[in-house]
Amino acid sequence: MAQPLAGVRVLDLTRAMTGPFCTLMLGDMGADVVKIELPGRGDEARGWGPPFVGSESSYFLSVNRNKRSVTLNLRSDEGRAVIWRLIEWADVLVENFSPGAMERLGLGHETVRERNPRLIFCSITGFGQTGPGRDRTAYDLIVQGMSGLMSITGDEAGPPTKMGVPIADITAGMFAAFAVVSALYRRERTGEGERIDTSMLGSEVALLTYQAGTYFATGQPPLREGNKHAIITPYSTYPTSDGYVNIAIGNDGLWQRFCEALDWAELVADERFRSNRDRRTNRAELEAMIEAHFRTLTTEAIVERLAAVGVPCGPIADLGQVFADPQARHLELEQRIQHPTVGELSQTGFPYRLASGACAIRRPPPTLGEHTDEVLAELGYDPAEVAHLRAAGAL
Repeated sequence: MAQPLAGVRVLDLTRAMTGPFCTLMLGDMGADVVKIELPGRGDEARGWGPPFVGSESSYFLSVNRNKRSVTLNLRSDEGRAVIWRLIEWADVLVENFSPGAMERLGLGHETVRERNPRLIFCSITGFGQTGPGRDRTAYDLIVQGMSGLMSITGDEAGPPTKMGVPIADITAGMFAAFAVVSALYRRERTGEGERIDTSMLGSEVALLTYQAGTYFATGQPPLREGNKHAIITPYSTYPTSDGYVNIAIGNDGLWQRFCEALDWAELVADERFRSNRDRRTNRAELEAMIEAHFRTLTTEAIVERLAAVGVPCGPIADLGQVFADPQARHLELEQRIQHPTVGELSQTGFPYRLASGACAIRRPPPTLGEHTDEVLAELGYDPAEVAHLRAAGAL
C-alpha cells in the first residue's frame, strides 16, 4: 500500500531533537527524507551518550529512522551547488538553525522561493523568527521554564520540575509536522508554497490549554499540585501497601462505582463528596481518607477491583514493564529492525494505526553519509563528479 506521504520529498536540515522529530513523523508516513549532515561529524546528537549501541548514540537512533543521510559542507561553493539541486528537488525543507543562519548561508526563504516557489519552507526555533526574543539560545529545559510549564509541574512543596522527556523539543517537532502536512494539502489546491515559523515557546504555551484557561478566568497563575488534577478530585497518584496507583475519577458516576468497588458505599451519600465541586472543595479530607485506605491494599488488588467496574486506574510502570505489557505488545509499540552496524535494533512503534496499514519503518537510522552517493546519483551527478566533490571537501 502506498503510504500517505509517498512521493513527498523532504530536505532535512535539522539536528538534535526538535527538527529530527518533525522529519521522523514525515518519514514514518512515507516521505523521502534526505538528512543533510556535516562531513566528518554529522548531527551533534550522534555524539550524545552514553548509552551507545555499538558506536551509535541511542539518542540519535531514537529519532532518525526512515531517513537517508548525505554529508555536505554548506559553506563550500561546491556544497552550495549541491544544496541548490536538492532545493529544486524538494517539496519540503525543514531547518532548525538559529534565526538568520539560513540567510547567512544564502538560503533564506525569499531567495529559495525564487528557485522553487512550490516549496514548503519550515523553520523551527526556540522563540520564533521575529520579535525581541528571537535571538535567545534555546534548549528544552530553558523553554520548559520560560513557557510556564515548569511552574505547574512538580510537588506543591518542591521545586519547579521539568518533564521526563524533552517535551518542548518533541511538541515543536509535532506541531511543525502538522503544519507541513497542512501546507502540502493547501498546495494541492492552490499550487503555492508556504513559509512556516514554528517555535518551541509557542508549542509549550499551546500545551497549557485548561491551565491557561484557569489563568484567563481568574487572573491568578495556577500553582504546582504534584500529580493532583487542578479541577477534578480524586485524580492523583496514591501510595499503596507495595507501591503506587493512579486513580482518575472524572464524573459522579465513576465516583459511585469507585466507592462501591472499594466497599465505601457510605461515601456516596456523604454530602462533602456528593459532586466534583464538593469533592474539590473538601479535597484535603478526601485525599487523607483515600491514602489511609489504599495503604492497606496492594496496587494489584486496587487495580483489579476498580478495572472490573470500569474505573480509570493503573500502576506506575517502568519502561521494562511498559514494553512487556500485553497491550503494548499487541499495539506493536516496540518494533525490531536491522541496522547496518549494530544488528537488531529496537524502535518505538507508531502511536496511530491506519486501516491501510500504511505505517512502516522502511529504513533504519542511517550511518553518517550512508546515502551520499545514492542521492547524488539521483540528482544527476556521475561518479567522476562525485569524486571531484569529495576531493574538494564538499562531501
